[in-house]
Amino acid sequence: MTDVDIKNKLNTYYNEASKNKSIYFQPKIQNYLDYVLERINVNKGVYTVLITLAFYKTLNPAQDIRYHKIDLPGGFSGRSFDTKYITPFLKEKNLPSMAESGWLTRSLEQDYPYDFNFNGKITPEVLKTSFLEIVHEIQKGKQNAENVLIELLRGGIKYREDNKVEIAKISSDDVSISEIIHMLERHFTTNYGTHGGSKLPVLAFYAIYSILVPEMGRYRGCILLPLGSHTASDRTSRSAGDIEVKKDNHIFEAVEVKLDKPITPQIVRVAYEKINKFGVERYYILSGKEQNPGDVSENNQLVFEIEQEHGCQVIINGLYQSLKYYLRLISNPKDFLNKYVELVESDTELQTEHKVALKMLMDKYF
Repeated sequence: MTDVDIKNKLNTYYNEASKNKSIYFQPKIQNYLDYVLERINVNKGVYTVLITLAFYKTLNPAQDIRYHKIDLPGGFSGRSFDTKYITPFLKEKNLPSMAESGWLTRSLEQDYPYDFNFNGKITPEVLKTSFLEIVHEIQKGKQNAENVLIELLRGGIKYREDNKVEIAKISSDDVSISEIIHMLERHFTTNYGTHGGSKLPVLAFYAIYSILVPEMGRYRGCILLPLGSHTASDRTSRSAGDIEVKKDNHIFEAVEVKLDKPITPQIVRVAYEKINKFGVERYYILSGKEQNPGDVSENNQLVFEIEQEHGCQVIINGLYQSLKYYLRLISNPKDFLNKYVELVESDTELQTEHKVALKMLMDKYF
């Protein structure tokens, strides 16, 4: 099959899932599927791997999909198939997905077949049991795989729709920067009792850059790269920072945003590794917390050494001070605010609580 054929086939299953028709499963399997789908945004790796295995089985019924690596006897590369087809598709449909592949999850990338003796440490134990039982169901044959695939896609669509919150944009140009900053600080620092809030300031700076890059002469010939996942660690991320501006074939400028972590020498050293790897010309490290007094001198020394050795200008600054500065450079702060609303509305890594909070704050302030 060609790439186009494979993508069209996946779209066919997606369209079938969109019809929201019930599929009968044995009660035990239904319970396992329900458990995975209830935790869909917490365990996106498991969700992505299961979709990959189910779809691969529909295309290759003779393949034992439990042998998910080419290093395993008779195995295939689940990760490559996921990276090429599944994760891009999930992102396109705004369904829960990983940064690049479900196989980047440590517990799932182990060199063991996904049989009932699988040694990977999927936690909690009930998630591991659910995962392996669903894999076993997929392995039974093409029809089983199709049913599981449609059910998983349907669960992803339901999560996406349940997580939708419409936030009114503003039309008035009478918006003060101080009000915007105050509102953003409230939005960033609310105690949500769930994960994902650290991405909010990243979206704010991305909204700013989406306006600055086309407007400012400094960024002539530059491209603002799409946002990556905020769940990847600094060490495993394949990006230079949370925000990347590309010029020609290198990263011209990058921004790393830390909401509630003060900038430490270790954070600066990790930034230097990325600067070396991607050839960054200017690198911002921004935090909502003040540097610890004991770290200031070492951080300054590292910044000096990086500029001397690499030529990259590293700028350590406060998150809110930087927001104020950038907002003064934008022609109309209203455009920033509406772009931020748009990004929060559409982001699949955020929880409903984050979106509802912004809706309420927008109503209160604007």
